[in-house]
Amino acid sequence: MISSVYIHIPFCRYICHYCDFTKFFYNEALATEYIDALVNEMKQNVPRGKQKVRTIYIGGGTPTSLNIAQLTTLFNAIVDLFDINHCEEFTIEANPGDIDPEKIQLLRGYGVNRFSLGVQVFDDEMLRELGRAHTVKDVYETVHWLKQYHYDNISIDLIYSLPHQTVDHFQHTIDEALSFDLPHYSSYSLQIEPKTIFYNRHKKGQLHRPPHEDEVEMYMRLQQSMHDKGLIAYEISNFAKPGYESKHNLTYWSNDYYYGFGAGAHGYLPGKRTGNIRPLPAYIKQAMKDGQPVLQVVPIGLKEKLEEEFFLGLRKLTGVDKKLFQERYGFSYDDVYRKQIDELIHKGWLAENASGVHLTEQGRLFGNDVFEKFLLDEEDLNHLR
Repeated sequence: MISSVYIHIPFCRYICHYCDFTKFFYNEALATEYIDALVNEMKQNVPRGKQKVRTIYIGGGTPTSLNIAQLTTLFNAIVDLFDINHCEEFTIEANPGDIDPEKIQLLRGYGVNRFSLGVQVFDDEMLRELGRAHTVKDVYETVHWLKQYHYDNISIDLIYSLPHQTVDHFQHTIDEALSFDLPHYSSYSLQIEPKTIFYNRHKKGQLHRPPHEDEVEMYMRLQQSMHDKGLIAYEISNFAKPGYESKHNLTYWSNDYYYGFGAGAHGYLPGKRTGNIRPLPAYIKQAMKDGQPVLQVVPIGLKEKLEEEFFLGLRKLTGVDKKLFQERYGFSYDDVYRKQIDELIHKGWLAENASGVHLTEQGRLFGNDVFEKFLLDEEDLNHLR
């Protein structure tokens, strides 16, 4: 069963210096053309009749950069295709200062019940350095408006290990973010990605990032501060009050199926992962032609499923569930990964209980090294066939 839907809106009013997602400067005519193509892609790939899904997530780019008419066209298609009344979580990403009461009312009317705000840092000068268009004041105003319209499921995204950022500076950002007393926060270390302004500066030696030990300390401060406010680290980079964990993102980490619509979007369907065309003209042309703007299809066999079960599952606080693994694959994870698990337990990076296996606090600092241990060769599976 396909339980979730991801819809990508690639338009932004400004392009952030660190972002490598599929994005383009907002242009009204181009955005209208894109929405028409996106709607056609969805209609050609979703079975007729309102499909029941647990979650819908509209990401970007900046979805709220669309105007009222474009949002209306998009949401009319969504409610025609999916059973919104039984959708448990309907999220849209937004930038502070980019939404107003008219858009909030529209989104509320179509069933959106969760907002994810790209705040990043509580410092106006650093926001400008990141290429962000909003200010700290905009964050306060946006959260105020959302609460005025009775939104309580609001998430804030933060980034740390930024150029010239100190541990104390990040602590200030954490403290100010927590002062809103929101139910969900996400925070990620800055990644330098190709084809970004920061990448070019990095190659020229002009990007001065904090030392690794400061980055580790920032993450430790983040975990402690969230814990002190009663927010549970249910995933390596995500913290929530009980009951407010992101159901949509848990779809990814639980290795469940989801649709992916839009330029550059990725989906996970039975037996395959898909990736859409990124350039807008090519995406629009193909999506309008036959609704199949797919650039690549990657078959997912047993080897890939098992690897992803651990790569993704270990990101969660609860880790990989032994019983669910057995039900899903028909054999125990001991049959494949006992040696690796024992080695990582000995290192202090994994722990195991009756329910399954999970990262330790130390293991969270070495996540990529842990995940690498669960790569398989085909001969590792021969005894299972």
